[in-house]
Amino acid sequence: MSALVEMRSISKRFGHITALTEIDLDLYKGEVLALLGDNGAGKSTLIKVLTGVYAPSSGEIHFEGRSVSLTSPSVARDLGIETVYQDLALIPRMSIARNFYLGRELTKQVGPFRVLDRHAMNRGATEALREIGIDIRDTDEPVGSLSGGERQSIAIGRAVHFGSQVLILDEPTSALSIGETRKVLGYIASARERGMSVIFITHNLQHVFEVADRLAVLTNGTKVGDFQRDEVTEAQVAEMITS
Repeated sequence: MSALVEMRSISKRFGHITALTEIDLDLYKGEVLALLGDNGAGKSTLIKVLTGVYAPSSGEIHFEGRSVSLTSPSVARDLGIETVYQDLALIPRMSIARNFYLGRELTKQVGPFRVLDRHAMNRGATEALREIGIDIRDTDEPVGSLSGGERQSIAIGRAVHFGSQVLILDEPTSALSIGETRKVLGYIASARERGMSVIFITHNLQHVFEVADRLAVLTNGTKVGDFQRDEVTEAQVAEMITS
């Protein structure tokens, strides 16, 4: 089976500093790939190359079998790649619906003007979130009034709804309660069931072994391992990360 995403010999340099060295990474349709490594291993840099934030210094990226040039995050989004970063990119004083459609606002014609269609955004956000098991009390409610887990749910729900191909989650369970973490892991499984490919960046190996199909390990900007989940143990992976 051919990979949905193929990253080949990806290197990234910032002046005299080499952040990534000759990394190969594949992502297959409908799988959860855990991207692991200690702080500074290169995980975030690699993801920023895939999402168009950074251009690689060398190497190629193929998407659905064709070579692509990801020159900006909007180009990646057009391919169906959505990312949920640790800061969630939500605006606390805005409503849930406005945050859900941020950058993709729905409008309607009123006389000679186009104005925000708040009713359509409220309805659309409610339906889209419900589809993946997220029930919201009121989409007019400001995001700042939600718990950390609820905010994470909104950000993931938005990414699942608009990202038809790839969902990238950067430490989605950090600073969440046990109950909220269970929900986030459930959303990851739900995204896979919908046929999406998921890249799951985390330090929590227990969560990795619960939901990931495959594990890729980075150390000092190089890939040191790529395994199916049942090919390694948590202890072996932990040793690779810290060695």
